[in-house]
Amino acid sequence: MLYFMIPHKYRWILLLSASYYFYMCWKPEYAILLVISTIIDYYAGIMMEKSETKKKRRKFLILSLLSNLGLLFTFKYYNFFSTSFVDVLNYYNIFLDSPTFKLLLPVGISFYTFQTMSYSIDVYRGEIKAQHHFGYFALYVTFFPQLVAGPIERSTNLMPQFFEKHDFDTKRASDGLKLMMWGFFKKVVIADRLAILVNQVYNNAESYEGFPLLLATYFFAFQIYCDFSGYTDIAIGAAQVMGFKLMDNFNRPYFSKSISEFWKRWHISLSTWFRDYVYIPLGGNRASKWKWYFNLFFTFLISGLWHGANWTFVIWGAIHGFYLIFATWTKDIVNKIYKFLRLEKGTRLRKYVDVAITFHLVLFAWVFFRANSFNDAIYILSNIFPLNIKDFVSLLNSTGAVENALGLTKRGIVLALLSIGFMEFVHLFQRHRKMRSFLSDKPIVLRYAIYYAILIAIISFGEFSMQEFIYFQF
Repeated sequence: MLYFMIPHKYRWILLLSASYYFYMCWKPEYAILLVISTIIDYYAGIMMEKSETKKKRRKFLILSLLSNLGLLFTFKYYNFFSTSFVDVLNYYNIFLDSPTFKLLLPVGISFYTFQTMSYSIDVYRGEIKAQHHFGYFALYVTFFPQLVAGPIERSTNLMPQFFEKHDFDTKRASDGLKLMMWGFFKKVVIADRLAILVNQVYNNAESYEGFPLLLATYFFAFQIYCDFSGYTDIAIGAAQVMGFKLMDNFNRPYFSKSISEFWKRWHISLSTWFRDYVYIPLGGNRASKWKWYFNLFFTFLISGLWHGANWTFVIWGAIHGFYLIFATWTKDIVNKIYKFLRLEKGTRLRKYVDVAITFHLVLFAWVFFRANSFNDAIYILSNIFPLNIKDFVSLLNSTGAVENALGLTKRGIVLALLSIGFMEFVHLFQRHRKMRSFLSDKPIVLRYAIYYAILIAIISFGEFSMQEFIYFQF
């Protein structure tokens, strides 16, 4: 209300103040990192625009990249690389002590550092002009809806919107609130309920075998999707209420028919960032075959490391890189197999098969992403099969035993499955038209019946145990 009440020329002050207040509610002193990153990148952008030669511009680009990557390395990766280096030396009987620091990882640091780096790189390339208004640039860095978990915005999309006057629009605000509600449904009804079972099993992996491990792995696939896409919906919806359009970050990724398609649908803002600022500068696919494979694999290794300072994330990225390379190697063989099985491209059955295969390849990689350690991941993959279905059925039939063993009651498991089914029904429907658009021309009774049903479901079936958003840790 205050945003629309005050004159447009002062709104950036309100938004910037709100963004810093939002971030400082978590840990006030870490706001200084935002200030440092903002000042350096603002200065670098101005100086690059003033520099007449590419050599001079490169110096300020290096200043920007080193400052952002330095912050990221210090808080997120120093201990990881330090202990890994010492472990390697110890393996060869070279014993060395290396200091480690107990630093709390600044929430969202990987998101806002990548956002500011994209600005600096674009100014260096001459694709955009440097922003001379410090307040607007600071707002671009800290815009609260997407500050801590994306989408990772480009200055070409977000920055111009700060200069536009957004009058209050009932339909736009209503659409934004509906999207926020859908995000909350995915977060508290689905993701946070699934988290109970997933955390119970994955945090005590060696206590389980067979079906519980498999169920927890399937549940995690939907947990991480609902958790992250739920936050994205809330962020995009909140921005939309005020008149800002953030980029889409998810597009029904589990309906992908290949791994390459999956990465065009999953965390789109990050995958396009790595495409534009890592993969293409390395040469992309405009290189020799083996250089192209290296570019692909290296990009996904870095993507895995971006997610966390743990070898499990690096392995997760390497698996996806391998998937893409292997797909190019075996493309002709796979087509021959499909032809032999009479699964012609474009047929409905072929699509179902491709979606199922892609989903389970992604599922396999998620094991490494979620496992607490490499050894846990290997244990889980080694002990999922054979499935002890009889033991699992007897567990379900035992009163109270399910909750003790899996963390969720039978009712909780059924609610989780039903809510996933409802979400996937909506996703199937949205292949051709967005649900909000579809409902907009329906009778008011039907529309509000659906809205209130979702709202009541959130209140009645939501898990309000303060589960942190998964991607806040990145």
